[in-house]
Parts: sequence; C-alpha cells; structure tokens
Amino acid sequence: MPLTAHLRELRSRLFKSGIAIVIGMVIGWVYYAEIFIWLSKPFTDIIAAATDSGQDVTLALTGVADPFVLQIQVSAVAGLALSAPVWLYQLWRFVTPGLHRNERKWAIGFAAVASPLFAAGITLAYLVLPFGLEILLGFTPENVENIVSVDKYLSFFLRSILVFGVGFLTPLLIVLLNFAGILSGKRLLSWWRWIIFTVFIFSAVATPTGDPINLLLLATPILTLVVIAVGISLLNDRRRARKSRDSDFSELEDDEISPLKPDSI
Repeated sequence: MPLTAHLRELRSRLFKSGIAIVIGMVIGWVYYAEIFIWLSKPFTDIIAAATDSGQDVTLALTGVADPFVLQIQVSAVAGLALSAPVWLYQLWRFVTPGLHRNERKWAIGFAAVASPLFAAGITLAYLVLPFGLEILLGFTPENVENIVSVDKYLSFFLRSILVFGVGFLTPLLIVLLNFAGILSGKRLLSWWRWIIFTVFIFSAVATPTGDPINLLLLATPILTLVVIAVGISLLNDRRRARKSRDSDFSELEDDEISPLKPDSI
C-alpha cells in the first residue's frame, strides 16, 4: 500500500475515532451530575467520617470559571472512556493489515485479556482510594480546615486508577514478551527476587499513601498475576521445545537415522 493510501486510511480512522469521542463527551456532559457523584464518592465518604471525628474537610472550587472547566474535564474523560471500544477498534483496524496471522491472534488475545485486567485494576483502585485519603487527611493538624481543590482531587483520582490499571497489565506484558521469544520462562524464574522487589517498589510508589496495608493490597494481586504469567511462560517454553523436536524429526526420511543431540550423549 502506498504512503498516500496509508495517510488516507489514518485520516479516516482518526475521523471516526474523533466522532465517537465527541459523542461520548456529549453523553458525559448530559450525565455530568451522576458521573461527578461517582468520581467524588471516595472523597465524600471521607468527609462524612471526618465530620464524625470533628475534623473539617471540604471539597471546593476556588475560581469563578472552575465549575465550567470542571464539567468540560469530566465530560472529556467520560468521552474517552465511553468511546474506548470505538477508537480501540479503529486502531486495531489500522494496525492489523501489517501483521502476520499469528501476530493477529496474539493481538486479539492481548486485547481480550487486557480489558478485564485493566478494569480489575481500576476497581481495586476505587476501593483502596478511600483508605488512602483517610490516612493522608489524618495528618491535618487540629483546628485546621482541609480545603481540597476539586481539580487536584480529580487529577489525583485519575492518576491513581491509571497506575493501578497499568500495574495489572504488567503480567500480560510478560506473557507477550515470552510468546514473542524475547523472554524465556526459565530466565523469568531466575529473576524472582528482583521481580518481587520491583513489584513492591512499584506498589509503594503507586499507592496514594505508601502505607503497608495499601501497599499489600496492590502488590499481592500483581504478584499473583506475575506468578501465573511465569507459569504460562514455562508451559509455552515446553510447548515450543516439543514442537521444535517434532519438526526436527519430521524433516528426516523414513530410512534416515536421527542425529544424536549433545545433551543425549
């Protein structure tokens, strides 16, 4: 396909993705109140708990134009989230013509597994976030009101769920590298100390507070998924080695003696 055809294809895919994002933003604008209630629920739960303990915590807008800007930001995030199936499909359609058949199968499997893993990471972040906020706001001195800007809370919320979601995709990346022949299961198994250390460092940095409880809530499922990924890699290495042996023998004639391998002597 010539370069001009590629550019026309890219323009078409981008246009369709843009239309889907705009439609999603319109839906986010219409249901802005319901979406904002969902986004702010972890914080409002903390406000209720803080009020019971005599602490003043407020979620506030500090600028005249901030309510309008906030609604645009929430609508944009909702538009990207709601239109994700469309623009991911357009991206898939643009990339697949350059892939081989086996690479397309890997990509389909990657997309099928990545979506629920990413959703699981977001769900865990949404559940962990109130505990992190409670610990962070607990450092507020007595007789001091804690006024939190809505835009700062929104960026904190989005960053937290994004980091959790990406963390849950790490084991899938390990399996993908193994299927591509870049990393072997045996090599991964030999790195188990560094893998555990890296997961705990990532969890300490990714969690809102870095306290042991929230750290373990993130590190434990990621380590479990990594163990499963290493097990799949080992099974795939065994399957690849068996297939290689079978292909070596299949190339021999009926009256030809198979050569002795060095490890069999």
